[in-house]
Amino acid sequence: MALKLIDLSQEIFQGMSVFPMHQPTFIMTNMTHQDNQQATGSKTLGFSARNLLISEHGGTHSDAVWEYKPSGATIDHMPLTHFWGSAICIDLTHITPRQHMGPRELQEAVKKSGQSIQRGDIVLLYTGHFDRYFGTEHWQTTYSGLNYEGAKWLAEQGVVNIGVDAPAIDHPEDTDFSGHLVCGEYDITNTENLCNLHLVVNRRFLYMGLPLRIRDGSGSPIRAVALIEE
Repeated sequence: MALKLIDLSQEIFQGMSVFPMHQPTFIMTNMTHQDNQQATGSKTLGFSARNLLISEHGGTHSDAVWEYKPSGATIDHMPLTHFWGSAICIDLTHITPRQHMGPRELQEAVKKSGQSIQRGDIVLLYTGHFDRYFGTEHWQTTYSGLNYEGAKWLAEQGVVNIGVDAPAIDHPEDTDFSGHLVCGEYDITNTENLCNLHLVVNRRFLYMGLPLRIRDGSGSPIRAVALIEE
């Protein structure tokens, strides 16, 4: 069986768009090849390195339950099975930014995909937001999101990780942050700022998006990938 690896992760760079109130990303030179060679006295080569200042929620990332539930697990204590495993991606590109995604929309999308949700699954929501608005002024402000009933429906199916190709799983006008509220109630995670979901939509595949082992972390940038059969 031949497998194809598909990258579902956004690029990390200085100036990248981050969710309001989170730390902007800065990349600084720690040492150049020349500086290091002078410091070591080596006549053959020098080592170069840079420093990163980035939010735990910068770029493609997953949340720890502790971010939205003070009694919840931090990222280093969450089960790794929340971050890799069997996944499906459902098509919600017809939902406009004015709409919320509820149980009816989700059930219809699952049916259309020809797949079914199994307990322990990771479910990715392909809204098309990355394709339409990434790099524009609408990226952080104009997208659909789950309402409380929609997020709860996913959680009750046994989903352990809800992913989306937008800055958040919540609708930007939802100050109750319903998707995150449900994740806290069910002790599950969500993954935001995915991309390339058009390459896996309506398919079942192996997903992997492991977080860094950050002590007491509220979340972590990840390298999200899908493994699909060719």
